[in-house]
Parts: sequence; structure tokens; C-alpha cells
Amino acid sequence: MNSEDAGLYRDITDFAHDTPGWVQHLTETWTEAGLLLFAALFVTAWWRSRRGTPQAFAIAVLAPLATAVAYVCSEVLKTAVTEERPCRAVADAAASLTPCPPHGDWSFPSNHATIAGAAAVALALARRALLWLTAPLALLMAFSRVFVGVHYPHDVAAGLLLGAVVATVAVRLSTRPAVRVAEAMRGSSAALVRWFTGPGPYRGAAYASAGRR
Repeated sequence: MNSEDAGLYRDITDFAHDTPGWVQHLTETWTEAGLLLFAALFVTAWWRSRRGTPQAFAIAVLAPLATAVAYVCSEVLKTAVTEERPCRAVADAAASLTPCPPHGDWSFPSNHATIAGAAAVALALARRALLWLTAPLALLMAFSRVFVGVHYPHDVAAGLLLGAVVATVAVRLSTRPAVRVAEAMRGSSAALVRWFTGPGPYRGAAYASAGRR
């Protein structure tokens, strides 16, 4: 951690304390609730992909799995770097808006930012147009972690980058075998499995046609 990063941390946390109370409360809520929004987007992407191609379905299912892999990578990196949280390490900084995590819950990289970066990219791989939504949400998540005082700016920047890279690699490497699994599942005799994977684009059209007769 350098003096410039610590100075930027102080500037952001000072700014946070100067904002109205409702802004502080909203940011504190978002820094955790934002993860639930990404989870809801994963479910929505899966549901829409049930009437898509096997590849579309495979990527939608891989998206949360790739995000989980990114989270594990961030946890491993945390234990290797063991950087203290800025809410304890930066002298003369404003108090964090949320309780400072205990010693041993290291700062670099930010798990929240890693999850947000991975989710943003993985969802965009499932449906490209989602990037216009997920990218701002990920950036807002990353900024909120500094705003509430529990991370340095470099923690969240590294987290976003780590999440994006890991998710991209994980999805790209797993798509082909996942497509084969999706095709096999759609041909399964088990009704629950077929419901989970959906009918696909062509069978879905056939079902809709049959329903109108």
C-alpha cells in the first residue's frame, strides 16, 4: 500500500461522511444487497436460456459457477497477501461506515469486487446486451466497498480485474463440455432434468404451436 492509495482512501471516506445520511444508508445497503441482485440476474439468465440453444443454456449455467471459481481465487490470494484493512491501517482516516472486519479477514483483493467483476462478465457472455447493466453495477459495487471504508481503491480494482479474467477463462474453457452435457440432459427421460434444461428453441416453438391448437 502506497501513500497515494492511502490518500485516495482518505479522500473517498471523507467524502462519504460529507454525504447525506440517506446516501450513506443506501450505499451500506447496496454493498451487500448488490450481490443478491447479481444472483437474481443469474436466475433470470438461466430461465431465459431454457428456450435457447444448448450453448446459450450452457453459458448461462456456467456463469454463476465461474463466479464461484473467481471468489475462491480471491480467497486464496487474500491468504497469500495478508493485507490489513484500511479501516485499521490508515492513520487519521474517517471511521468506516460499516464495522471494520476482524483481523485476519484480509483486504486484498476485495471479494465483493471480484464477485461483481466475474458476474458482470459471465452474464455478458451469456447475453451480450447485459453488459450495459452489469458493468455499471459492478463498478458501483467496487466503489461502495471503498466508500463504506473497508477496502483500498487498489483492492477493488484488482478484484474487478481478477473476477473478469477468471470468469472469462472459466466460461471459455468449460463451454464445449457443458454444451455436450446440456444436449444430453435435454434428451433425458427424467422430467425434472428436462424442466431444468428447458425445451430449447425448436421444441419450444413446437410446444407453443401445439398449445394453440
